[in-house]
Amino acid sequence: MGSAQHRFIADCHLGRVAKYLRFMGYDTLFFPTIQDTELLRIAKDETRTVLTRDAALAQRKNVPVYLLDAVELHEQLHELAAHFGLEIGEDAHRRCLVCNAPLVRVCPAAIQKAVPEKVYKTFDTFRQCPECGRVYWNGDHYRNMILLLETALQNAIDSQQ
Repeated sequence: MGSAQHRFIADCHLGRVAKYLRFMGYDTLFFPTIQDTELLRIAKDETRTVLTRDAALAQRKNVPVYLLDAVELHEQLHELAAHFGLEIGEDAHRRCLVCNAPLVRVCPAAIQKAVPEKVYKTFDTFRQCPECGRVYWNGDHYRNMILLLETALQNAIDSQQ
């Protein structure tokens, strides 16, 4: 499993990439608005690789920076998986997609009022973010994210062979 070895900070144009990296279990910071100097300072202080599509930012290297060529999400995930050897590991769906905090497994009764009744009756495994309170379960959104990732990552594996 690779999530412990890669820590990222995505620039303000890569929010969807950050969300999928978090879903995969990778510690990935993202700020919708942040100055390049602050982004680079955080990357240096926290030993993170900067992910960007901004060539000017990529040239201001005093930290590891990866300049993405791909424009579309699927291709960006493919490119990152091929370059960093990323995979969907045991840590998949263990980070908050919104704030990056590690999720905590909670008993269904603890979140009954926080989810729709149908969800509460249909699922028995829930995780909650201790920071923002968001509740997660393995519903349609989860399955759609897994499907997109499996396709992108399989393509990355195929291109390496």
